[in-house]
Amino acid sequence: MKNLSILVPVYYNEATLEALYARFLGVEQKLAAKAKLEFVFVDDGSKDGSRKVLRGLHAKDPEKVRLIFLSRNFGSFNAILAGLNHVEGDCTAIISADLQDPPEILVDMYQRWEEGEQTVMAVREDRKDPLFSRIFSAVSYTLLRRLALPEFPRGGFDFVLIDRKVREVLVDINERNTSLMGLIVWVGFRQSEISYTRGERGGGKSMWTFWKKVKYFIDSILAFSFAPIRTMSAIGSVLGILGIAYAIFLIISKFTFGIAVPGWTALMVAVLVLFGIQFISLGVIGEYIWRTLDGVRDRPAFIVDEIIEKETEDSREEDR
Repeated sequence: MKNLSILVPVYYNEATLEALYARFLGVEQKLAAKAKLEFVFVDDGSKDGSRKVLRGLHAKDPEKVRLIFLSRNFGSFNAILAGLNHVEGDCTAIISADLQDPPEILVDMYQRWEEGEQTVMAVREDRKDPLFSRIFSAVSYTLLRRLALPEFPRGGFDFVLIDRKVREVLVDINERNTSLMGLIVWVGFRQSEISYTRGERGGGKSMWTFWKKVKYFIDSILAFSFAPIRTMSAIGSVLGILGIAYAIFLIISKFTFGIAVPGWTALMVAVLVLFGIQFISLGVIGEYIWRTLDGVRDRPAFIVDEIIEKETEDSREEDR
């Protein structure tokens, strides 16, 4: 019998955790003849009652529920990375705690893994999100596919099951400011997709804000594509050629035909446009430089404050 680890990053999910765990137990019953399940919850610095609820779940099932509490909020990617460093299963499923992704799909995902697939992605073919969120996601995934990862699923995915080998590769990469799901697609191995409709949030308020979505999109593009900086180089080259050609035209016009050089308006328009493009280019370069700096200074991606598991009921401090 194989071991399946279910990894859940938790951030302000007090309202959904008990209902989610109840559905996990239903999945466990369906897989009882095939797999032994462990449930690993990683609290990413929640300030609501999530920790209390998680401790209650562990008290009910100390043999199956493992808890990892981070010292502060490090972001969903790093919370998942912390969990990947501690899971023990032959395969690992990563699922959000908000009940938008139905845990019951795990039965089919596990079967695909048994058939030899090393990465099984639950891809959203439809989603019951607000209109703006749907539009933003559609545009983001379209650009991601065109600029960086052509193999990335069109509907995107956050719910995935990966083999132990894939997990070990992800942990060894140790990359910062990137997209975990982008990395999962990038590392390759045998991959398949299962389509589903993403439901409404099961309770509580989403902490996945607009600016976090923007950062995630920027990280995804810059981590897997040179398109932004190559675009700035192309624009600079074209403007440079046009500027030289225009300068030659003005000189010829002045000394051959006696035509006065165009005045203040044309000059200011050219200056403002060129300076604007220069600042945009500096911003793009700065994004790449920042990511390089963040990688070389080698700060830990996460810090574990406390671990609660079956081997030891006591808490222990541990840095990663």
